[in-house]
Amino acid sequence: MLTRNCLLLFLWFVFDKGSLSLVRPPGPPLSRSRLGKENPRSLRVKRGWVWNQFFVLEEYMGSDPQYVGKLHTDLDKGESEVKYTLMGEGAGSIFTIDATTGDIHALRSLDREVKPYYTLRAQAVDIDTNRPLEPESEFVIKVQDINDNEPKFLEGPYTASVPEMSPVGTYVMQVTATDADDPTYGNSARVVYSILHGQPYFSVDPKTGIIRTALPNMDREVKEQYQVLIQAKDMGGQLGGLAGTTTINITLSDVNDNPPRFSKSFFHLRVPESSAVGFAVGRIKAHDLDIGKNAEVEYNVVPGDGDNMFDILTSEHNQEGIIILKRPLDYETKKAYTFKVDASNAHLDPRFHSLGAFKDTATVKINVLDVDESPVFTKPSYEMDVYEDSPVGDIIGAVTAQDLDASNSPVRYSIDWKSDLDSYFDIDPVEGTISTNELLDREHIAQHNITIVATKLSNPVLTSRVAVTIHVLDVNEFSPELAIPYESFVCENAKVGQVIQTFSAKDQDLPQNGHKFSFKPSEKDINNKNFTIRDFGNNTAGIVTLQSGFRRRSQKIYYLPVVIQDSGYPVQSSTGILTIRVCGCESDGSLLTCSAEAIFLPVGLSTGALIAILLCIVILLVIVVLYVGLRRQNKKETLMTSKEDIRDNVIHYDDEGGGEEDTHAFDMGTLCNPKVIKEKLLKENRDLFRRDVKPETKTGKNQLPVSQDSADICNFINQRLKENDVDNSAPPYDSLATYAYEGEGSVAESLSSIESLVVDTNEDYDYLNEWGPRFKTLAGIFGDLLQYCPGPAS
Repeated sequence: MLTRNCLLLFLWFVFDKGSLSLVRPPGPPLSRSRLGKENPRSLRVKRGWVWNQFFVLEEYMGSDPQYVGKLHTDLDKGESEVKYTLMGEGAGSIFTIDATTGDIHALRSLDREVKPYYTLRAQAVDIDTNRPLEPESEFVIKVQDINDNEPKFLEGPYTASVPEMSPVGTYVMQVTATDADDPTYGNSARVVYSILHGQPYFSVDPKTGIIRTALPNMDREVKEQYQVLIQAKDMGGQLGGLAGTTTINITLSDVNDNPPRFSKSFFHLRVPESSAVGFAVGRIKAHDLDIGKNAEVEYNVVPGDGDNMFDILTSEHNQEGIIILKRPLDYETKKAYTFKVDASNAHLDPRFHSLGAFKDTATVKINVLDVDESPVFTKPSYEMDVYEDSPVGDIIGAVTAQDLDASNSPVRYSIDWKSDLDSYFDIDPVEGTISTNELLDREHIAQHNITIVATKLSNPVLTSRVAVTIHVLDVNEFSPELAIPYESFVCENAKVGQVIQTFSAKDQDLPQNGHKFSFKPSEKDINNKNFTIRDFGNNTAGIVTLQSGFRRRSQKIYYLPVVIQDSGYPVQSSTGILTIRVCGCESDGSLLTCSAEAIFLPVGLSTGALIAILLCIVILLVIVVLYVGLRRQNKKETLMTSKEDIRDNVIHYDDEGGGEEDTHAFDMGTLCNPKVIKEKLLKENRDLFRRDVKPETKTGKNQLPVSQDSADICNFINQRLKENDVDNSAPPYDSLATYAYEGEGSVAESLSSIESLVVDTNEDYDYLNEWGPRFKTLAGIFGDLLQYCPGPAS
């Protein structure tokens, strides 16, 4: 009411010269108020106000348009000067207005569930000028609900499950129905639930739709499926209300409320005595009315007559009990077995323990059937021993098999040829005795594995087999020997009584780890004063020194014979040779070297000291070599720079001589024969210029004629030497020049060294003899030259 009055007050302030009134049709009472009176100063007219909502009934089925309401303004004096217009949702299509009277009608039937209300705007204008006489006024036309929709279960049909044997009132599920009618208006959407079908097993709450059990101890094994029909009715369930239904399929889930039960209390089975262990003798079954894991059955053989011979397992597919044979059967020993079998549930429900034990018991009798069987050996396998080299035909042992059937048929024996391809053995077919057929050698084959076949004489098809292992025993036929070739060493500083080597022996005879060996010195070496043998009594022995102070210079290697004897029969023995090398050692006994070169090293020097000595020797050798090389270099420089020993360099004459050792490559007489030289010069018309440097212009010096007298040779040479000394075309170093008489006719050409005029006349070349054998030839040449030319030049 307060909100309505506030809205009217707001509209009063908005409108200034008139008012647009909304006149409702007959219906719910409208509140009305009048505000103010005529005021001479304001000249206001009185206005009439109504509520701004219209109602129209849904699903109207009349032939004429449904009247909704009327629009009216105080400015309308009934003189047809005002025109009313309508705008908004459905204007013109759903709703229409009389422009003169302002009456509003609905042109067609409306459905509240499709659209519950419409918002429109109305305005009054001058009929002639279309000038608005009033501002637009918004109003709402609401569609009034009627009960035209029944309740619906949108999620049906439903399925549910509840455990069997549940107490009354156990919750099953909840269903909900929806009604499209207006829940705020009347009872059109008020729903009430009820059960049409499904009693007396279940009940439903009329307001919430919760379904519960209504009957105790409902048994799944009696009835498992229930179908319940639920109704939802609107109008609070009153007469004339609309209703909807749904179906609920309820299943009773299983609980373990039933024990297993055998279909009969006695089972009779048969099994052949030849059945193998693990054979399925037969099947029995206890039925359980429950399902799933509640129907799983466990079978057990009750201790008694058959629990040692039989066992029972549960089949996973059909929960049958499978009786299994645990041990071989023998008809001749026992012909029947009787025992009890229990069947119980694996998963118990404590709620039903009060109903009694959930198990059942049955009796099982199993008859053993007689079968014609194969012979049976008295042992599962046989082992026999025989010495190698035993004579052919020696009996090793015997096997025995018999027919356990009532017929007691004779048995015949044979050797499976596949197990004895070389026919080492033979067997008596009646007695079963095994003998040798060949000489045996343990070192070739130490163990034979053969198979003996026993055949039933009355039925040769029935055979049995047994494995026979024959061990070939060793005869002591091999002599012991050293385990490995030992090579020991003894330190030069070894002490008396010192064990320098431990050694052992081996033997090819069996057992290889069970021999007892003894060691002693050879009788031939009984007087050995250097070493002896000490037997330690555990199949090992040691080499013991009998003296100290061994010297490699005296003897580097010692050979010590040792006699090795085994404990077999007959006793075998052999003599082995131990090699002992004398070596240099550290003071603590660690080995330094055993080589012969080390003999001359000082005793007691360490490895580091030896290395230091070697380095010193190398350094000294390097110093000596450098000293000799520098000395030779100094001598060469002295020869080249000495004023007394100035020589020309050797000029290459294209012809190679025989070297320093060639004393027959030239003739000194030719050098001193000016006649021969002159003839050659005249014949070849050769220049006497120097050949080591090519002059730019020919020299104009006249060559003096050479005297035929041999006494002029020295003068001639001295003259030519002077000419070369003052020759400006010569290089700035000494060289060997040809002076007409030299080199011609000599195979080695000229090998002389001619002094300059400025050198001393008393030159001595005896020092060439001190240079070694390589300079012997050169010293001889200069000695001969001095004999021919004793003048100032050599």
